[in-house]
Amino acid sequence: MRQPAPRLLPGRLLALTSPAALALMLAACGAKADDKQMPPAEVGVMVARAENVPLVTELSGRTEASLIAEVRPQVSGIVTERLFSEGGLVRAGQPLYQIDSRLYAASASQARAALATAEATVEANRLKAERYRLLSGQGGVSKQDAADALAAYNQSRAQVAASRAALQSSQVNLGFTRVTAPITGRIGRSSVTKGALVTASQADPLAKVQQLDPMYVNIQQSGNDFMALRRSLAKGSLAAVGSIPVRIVLADGSEYPVEGKLNFTDVDVASDTGTVTLRASVPNPQGALLPGLFVRARLAQASVPNGILVPQQAVSRTPRGGASVLLVNAKGEVEARDVTADTAIGDKWLVTQGLKPGDKVIVDGLMKAKPGAKVKAVAAQPVPTAPAAQ
Repeated sequence: MRQPAPRLLPGRLLALTSPAALALMLAACGAKADDKQMPPAEVGVMVARAENVPLVTELSGRTEASLIAEVRPQVSGIVTERLFSEGGLVRAGQPLYQIDSRLYAASASQARAALATAEATVEANRLKAERYRLLSGQGGVSKQDAADALAAYNQSRAQVAASRAALQSSQVNLGFTRVTAPITGRIGRSSVTKGALVTASQADPLAKVQQLDPMYVNIQQSGNDFMALRRSLAKGSLAAVGSIPVRIVLADGSEYPVEGKLNFTDVDVASDTGTVTLRASVPNPQGALLPGLFVRARLAQASVPNGILVPQQAVSRTPRGGASVLLVNAKGEVEARDVTADTAIGDKWLVTQGLKPGDKVIVDGLMKAKPGAKVKAVAAQPVPTAPAAQ
């Protein structure tokens, strides 16, 4: 029976090949590899764009009611009724307390009677003065008597005015027995109960009403930082922001959904803390912000004109802190460029020197980009922007 021919494996085939033939085969393979050039590496780039970049600063602050009114008695007496629910919303002019009004009602009635008496007297004196004037012309009475009658009439008129003023004062005091809310807002706890004696000159308020919409946020900024900002604005290196928006970050790290606005900057530096107080007004329609909360405020007090933002992964740092980026130049080659990038804006660096609008900055594929190498530039995929903070 005929045996099949032995099968040669690749390793045995190379072993049976002569050295000369093997050298020719390797040379041929090398020639084919040299003829086929590798394509340029693909890198993702972003085109540098100059824009007005706001410098966002995060500062500590504390919330405060926009209006605060202490409810105080303006007359003395016994509290006969409390007319509100503690912690509730009250309207301006709404009755809050009732003070015993009987004594003040009696005083008003007495003043009203005194006014009626004075008005009756003035009418009698008017008629007498008129009659004496006519008799004096006829010689029936002396001129002195006529003058005295006229003076009595004028005096009674003044008494009417005084009685009318006394009546108005007594009516005002009677009205003060019903204590009303001075402003619209949330009212706190009551410091007195029914049956308590209150006086017009007492030191403690009956209650406190606070207007919580809008809410104020008092922000503290270092006096040195504030002065440095003013110097930069004066030199023109920074541009002023017209209407400054403010975002509030709560103690748990969540951001309050409604944006506020900066509306006040103090002119004094606090001697004990060395800080300047800024005040922001924040809408609070749902009452989520309460007075006295410690918060963080993000605001842009100035902006950098013609600034260029570059993703942080595109900027490399030297041990001494120098910054550089890789670009794709007009020849399609990778070029290293030193830049000035000292300020972080969210997940980007603000480049103020070293780049110009239109430069193609390599963002993706940095490991494949070597200075001087040919590359293929494609648009980099956008990265979601993180909240800006300085």
